[in-house]
Amino acid sequence: MPDMSASLALTHLVPLAKEVDENKVTPGVLGFIVFAVMALAVWGLMKSMNRRLGKVTFEEEAGKDTAASGKGAGGPAGGKASPAKG
Repeated sequence: MPDMSASLALTHLVPLAKEVDENKVTPGVLGFIVFAVMALAVWGLMKSMNRRLGKVTFEEEAGKDTAASGKGAGGPAGGKASPAKG
């Protein structure tokens, strides 16, 4: 009989809803709790992202070597790019 208890709870809350002034309704404690939980979740995600990005190593040496030898993305100066092999 869960439906009976839900309807009984709603009948007790209806008189309370009539007493609330519609111009003074605020988010209240529930709104604050939801906002605080979301803020903590974003903070945790940002902390995790910074930790993971800190572990990433970038290999810039390989990019410098290919550009210096003329075999970069554009190929040798004045020549056509060779097709990709693979």
